[in-house]
Amino acid sequence: MPFLKLSKFEQHRLSLFFICLGVAATCWMFFALSKRYAYPVTTTVKYTDPPVSKAFHPLQADHVELMVEGSGWQLLFSKLRFNPKYVSVSLRQLSNKNFISFKSQLSSINKEFDSQQRVISVLPDTLYFDFSTQKTKRVPVKLMSDLHFKPQHGIYDSVQLQPEFVTLTGPEKELEKIDSWDTDTLVLHNVNRTLTTKISLKSPSKLNVAVYPSLITVKLPIGEFTEREIEVPLIIKNNLNFEEVKLLPESVKVKILIALKNYPLVDRKSFEASVDLNNWSEYGYNQLPVKISRFPKFSQLLRVEPQSADFIIQK
Repeated sequence: MPFLKLSKFEQHRLSLFFICLGVAATCWMFFALSKRYAYPVTTTVKYTDPPVSKAFHPLQADHVELMVEGSGWQLLFSKLRFNPKYVSVSLRQLSNKNFISFKSQLSSINKEFDSQQRVISVLPDTLYFDFSTQKTKRVPVKLMSDLHFKPQHGIYDSVQLQPEFVTLTGPEKELEKIDSWDTDTLVLHNVNRTLTTKISLKSPSKLNVAVYPSLITVKLPIGEFTEREIEVPLIIKNNLNFEEVKLLPESVKVKILIALKNYPLVDRKSFEASVDLNNWSEYGYNQLPVKISRFPKFSQLLRVEPQSADFIIQK
């Protein structure tokens, strides 16, 4: 197939045409991208300046759509696009009305961000709120923890929280759902001694609920543990029809892990070991399983020997 042969003059004219076409396209793109365009951005609302004397509840979702004005260059390069994590909305106007208009807050919203792009409108353009009377409620604090002790160490007494209760303020319907208040998770590793520390309470998930105080003191009584073995007499339960029941053996050896500090405080009275005669009369057991129904707090039950007892019934 023959190729089109151009003279040098024609080749020069054709090259000049494509150069002019490229320059024209570049100029058109430059002017087009220099213009201002609007594009939507979805973000969340962060409320500030809540009213002191009113408990409020938003009547719409916490997401809004911002209409942002920017240049074509900013639209072309997504990294330059304005994409805030949230917008702040002041609730100061709720002192005398039950809605907030975004039009009155566009100026402050734009000042909040160091950007060449500008928020020109928000959808929805008005936020509505439901109000209720403020109530207060005291609830216990619940310590959330992830504790890792050194070997043979642990908590040997009650954990002390100061204060043990916090005061909640908010709408009555919200407070009815709350029975306790969690702390942030206390994470400790390789602990081997008593520790006193401060920990924050979890922040309320709703702006119309407040908690006081926001910080408490936690004391963890931690010490070294050791093994101790004590012989405990067996108690017979549910012996209603027989005058005498003889157990073989009459006592068991109970081994526990207990803090050195509590070691001298433990004796036979700290334990209760029993067998239930119903296991024979109702279920036909030939041996009665031993049950440890009481042993010292903050100790660990390691083993019981023997775990069952023979018995002789005299009618």
